[in-house]
Amino acid sequence: MALKLFKSVNRTVAVAAISALGMLSTVSHAATYELDPHHTAVRFFVDHFGTTTNAGGFYNLSGNLEYAPEAQEGFIGLTIPMGSLSTGIKAFDGHLKSDDFFNVEKYPTAYFKSTDWVFDGNEVKAVKGDLTLLDQTHPVTLTATKFNCYDSPLLEAEACGGDFETTIDRTKWGIDTYTDGGMMKDIKLVVQVEGSKKSDLQ
Repeated sequence: MALKLFKSVNRTVAVAAISALGMLSTVSHAATYELDPHHTAVRFFVDHFGTTTNAGGFYNLSGNLEYAPEAQEGFIGLTIPMGSLSTGIKAFDGHLKSDDFFNVEKYPTAYFKSTDWVFDGNEVKAVKGDLTLLDQTHPVTLTATKFNCYDSPLLEAEACGGDFETTIDRTKWGIDTYTDGGMMKDIKLVVQVEGSKKSDLQ
């Protein structure tokens, strides 16, 4: 009972935050899927002065996915806790969280809100939206590498989700550290999103 109440409170807080930011959709006749933080993440890959590629990710994301395949419409609203950043190297994490890069202390949260879904027949091909990072918002297009729905035997509910990719110019969000020294400004993002269908009784 206590666990169920805890989950309910967490869900309410997440939805309230998204609602306050205008991140709830107006897609009609769409099923709503609550995002699973174990299967939802944003991972990044960035060139290291023309030698290797540094990688890391942001985890424990929250939000909603809405999907109306018959109408070929959808919506994704993501809340990204920047403090969850992890590269596997503690010192590197600390540098990326500093004001040289993501300035997590001042800007602890980033957001993505979709504005349009692109279909090719019945297949989801891309999701267009706005990424808010360091209090600056710019459009991005997430290209779908796969998207599917299935009946989850563990959750006993329908689940939908997919993998998406995009490349952003970090300087648009004011992150220009080391660009004059040869570190590339382009960052590849791989976005994993999956959620389980909400019951009308919840």
